[in-house]
Amino acid sequence: MFFSLSRLCGADDSPPAGFVSLFDGHSLTGWKVPEGDGGHWKILDGVIDYDAESQAKGDKSLWTQREFGDFILRVDWRIKETPYINPNVPYILPDGTHARDITGKAMRIALPDSDSGILLRGSGKNQVNIWCWPIGSGEFYGYRNDPKQPAQIRAAVTPRTQADKPVGEWNRYEITCRGDRVTVVLNGKTVIENAQLPGIAAKGPIGLQHHGGKRDGKWISPPSLLQFKSIYVKELAK
Repeated sequence: MFFSLSRLCGADDSPPAGFVSLFDGHSLTGWKVPEGDGGHWKILDGVIDYDAESQAKGDKSLWTQREFGDFILRVDWRIKETPYINPNVPYILPDGTHARDITGKAMRIALPDSDSGILLRGSGKNQVNIWCWPIGSGEFYGYRNDPKQPAQIRAAVTPRTQADKPVGEWNRYEITCRGDRVTVVLNGKTVIENAQLPGIAAKGPIGLQHHGGKRDGKWISPPSLLQFKSIYVKELAK
């Protein structure tokens, strides 16, 4: 019975048909740990754990060693906790703009927040966001807030629904990237559909994003206090 149960549990962690695993569950083999990180990106109980306190001098995000062009990526993630209160969270409208009051001032709220994301093709601008904002995770912040992008581009990279689970629970992304088009499914709901990312590179590594910092021992921006597991990729033919 024990042998059968062990095999069953192991099967649950096997890649879906056609996918390969990017995380072996016990090491960061296949990933580029930031130089000087100091052990802040680590393995804890079979998942990738991050405390948002990397000591690296440069880029603190964790990147795959391999580069990918067109692909489907599946990754499970969860926000561990939200000790930082973000005082400047805007109300984001369906077209990607911010709601304003009758005086024209942007409306903002304060709430517990964390911030990270899945980075596509080697650039932070191609970030599938993870956070606690009411609009929900899945947006491409770098495109939605780029004033050089036309209105239809900015609207398309704004989540159509809030599909996040509560802080502490596991979420699942399925991200399809083909050419300069991307679709994001969060917990079985399509939050971004066939959005265009003008200028995205044809190929690049996949990253897990660092965000946040401390001053005098206190968080001064939303920290990426996250865990990741079950990271699988399926490369797509041109």
